[in-house]
Amino acid sequence: MFSDDRRSPRPRRAGVRLAAAGGAVLAATAGCGNLASGTETELDDNINLTSTMMQAGEPMPNLYTCRGEGVSPALQWSGLPDEGVTESLALVVDAPEEATVFWVLFGLDPQTAELRQNTVPHPGEQGRNTEGETAYDPPCRSEDGADEVRFTLYALDSELDLAEDASLEEALGAIAARAVSRGSLTVSSGQ
Repeated sequence: MFSDDRRSPRPRRAGVRLAAAGGAVLAATAGCGNLASGTETELDDNINLTSTMMQAGEPMPNLYTCRGEGVSPALQWSGLPDEGVTESLALVVDAPEEATVFWVLFGLDPQTAELRQNTVPHPGEQGRNTEGETAYDPPCRSEDGADEVRFTLYALDSELDLAEDASLEEALGAIAARAVSRGSLTVSSGQ
């Protein structure tokens, strides 16, 4: 269980420096526009990423934020590139306007079509988030309440050769280099 200070909005700490270091990579991997992958092809947006617990453009249920239990939400996907193209999957959860990364997962099996609530699948490994932790860091609503939280699933053309606690910059750079397709679900950080 989280302590009470995890249930109320909190300012981002020293981890913001990590976001600045990985900001350019984050913009390339999760941002708009095309990204050339390691195979010299354009990155497409053909993956359909959804959640039974969240709707695009709507506030996240408190369960998934710092105001609730702070657990990671369930996600489902379809539309991965043809068999043989996708060797691995990665997930990046970020607040694009803040250059904050809440969660990085990689090494996910492309044969799976979902991520269950509050789990790290096997196989699957976590990279460091903006706070420097290898965990899901539940988003907090800013003062104006206008924060967007983006869940982006990447199809990768190979496994990533990273340690489980890879730095944010290493993980995002490796994802950018191997990504062949992506799909996003964007919600607001809460009410």
